[in-house]
Amino acid sequence: MAKMNGAQMVIRALEDEGTTTVFGLPGGTVLHLYDALYDSTKLDHILMRHEQAASHAADGYARASGKVGVCIATSGPGATNLVTGIATANLDSSPIVAITGQVATSVIGTDAFQEADIMGGSIPFVKHSYQVRRVSDIQPTIHKAFHIARTGRPGPVLVDVPADIQKAVGNYTFSDELNLPGYDPETFFDMSALEEVAEVVKKAERPVIYCGGGVICSSAAGALTEFALKYKIPVTTTLLGKGGFPESHTSGLSLGMAGMHGHPAANRALINADVIIAIGTRFSSRTTGKLSAFGIKAKIVHIDIDAAEIDKCIKSDYWLIGDAKRVLAELRLAIGDKTANHDEWLKKLGDVRESEPMPREDLGDKIAPWRVLSTLHELTGGEFVATTEVGQNQMWAAQHLNIETPRRFISSGGLGTMGFGFPAAIGAAYGCKGLTTLAIAGDGSFMMNIQELDTCARYNIPVKVILMNNGCLGNVRQWQELFYNKRFSNTIYSRNPDYVKVAESMGVAGFRAQSANELRSVLEQTIAHNGPAVADIHIPMEAQVMPMVFPGDALENMVMK
Repeated sequence: MAKMNGAQMVIRALEDEGTTTVFGLPGGTVLHLYDALYDSTKLDHILMRHEQAASHAADGYARASGKVGVCIATSGPGATNLVTGIATANLDSSPIVAITGQVATSVIGTDAFQEADIMGGSIPFVKHSYQVRRVSDIQPTIHKAFHIARTGRPGPVLVDVPADIQKAVGNYTFSDELNLPGYDPETFFDMSALEEVAEVVKKAERPVIYCGGGVICSSAAGALTEFALKYKIPVTTTLLGKGGFPESHTSGLSLGMAGMHGHPAANRALINADVIIAIGTRFSSRTTGKLSAFGIKAKIVHIDIDAAEIDKCIKSDYWLIGDAKRVLAELRLAIGDKTANHDEWLKKLGDVRESEPMPREDLGDKIAPWRVLSTLHELTGGEFVATTEVGQNQMWAAQHLNIETPRRFISSGGLGTMGFGFPAAIGAAYGCKGLTTLAIAGDGSFMMNIQELDTCARYNIPVKVILMNNGCLGNVRQWQELFYNKRFSNTIYSRNPDYVKVAESMGVAGFRAQSANELRSVLEQTIAHNGPAVADIHIPMEAQVMPMVFPGDALENMVMK
């Protein structure tokens, strides 16, 4: 038992949870907290330039490391600036704890300076939230927040700490006791349909595994890989499921990402399957296409830890509730050693790969987007962690970067948050120290948090920004070209910054490639640079992400070019 003030208790509680890295910005109502942080020898605080970037960095750290990410902001605008990052983490089931300062309890509700009801404002976007009203509650609250964030279906938890509670003095005692009525993740397990599912899988002649981000969250990639290999079942993934099965596996079972911009073989598998085993996925419309046309030839088995996802978007024929790793182990035991022969099915999907390959157009002296990703993969030997921004850059990365292991492809899926990828890469660099960290960006998204170049320079964070610069909001422009008669309303910039000069002015190395024969050399220099770097890669404005399933259309109606 040690006597200390509330701010010191917050820092001590974070240390006791095993936290080593925190992202944030100081301000009036967290001055006590930052004063306590000054004395910590265990916490590495990364001073960001914007609170939204701090929340994205905590998210990137969590996704790359599998640990809880932590961010700190002051009250009022500091706290509200976290909301986009909290919402991003919530939709993608990422475990973060956001700690916010708050005005003193005596003036809450009086519109005091920099007061904002962050508890109320963030309700739709958090897994849970707390406001600490007694200094004795600080350690138990932080402990509960971490437990809730990382267990069951992971998600963000907010802890709001008023300024007077930070100043109050009390006795600090660590306890791992949890009193959470109604919350018991171990009960999120219902295998009542196990024998029926096992029989369906045994008899399936054209099965496919549909792997979502839940496989990554539950560390079930190894179990899924063993399951797929044992029964020779091909695997498609969602955007967030990339890495759930090795995409270059010699078995040939990997079909790549499915959906709006998915691989033709992946979409054809979902169209023609007789059993779809969906694991840890929400059945996003960006993946399923027209809901009424999805999986109409198949029995659908839905495996998820969150019962609320069952039948929410797609009606399943059978469902199993639980952690993906645990469910797969039970299902494998129930199936045993024999299933139907899948050789003919695999041959048909192999033929699709040959007849409908991913489009890779040669643009002569211009830089083709796919070539940027292909060259990156070659130069790194596939040993990297990649974050993406949102838009065309994101889809090109998902299509052309083969991801072999979990937690090596990090992207904003559900919320589609522009400005996410670059600060997430900062977090990922701390979560995967020693591994090349690539931030795949478009110029529109990059500008939303470009100020974090200074953060990279101050801490010498070796993030390599691969800027696919087409001078426009590429994804929206593509939709305007396809669906709005080429009426390019506010998507094409009349001017663009010199990104090399911007990077250099902030202490980051900058390189530029404007033609195909410059690409490889520029990427080599960028990757080899000892520290953060920006590669400004000029790609054609007219380049489109193909194949594409038009909004509201069925997967079978893929447009290839």
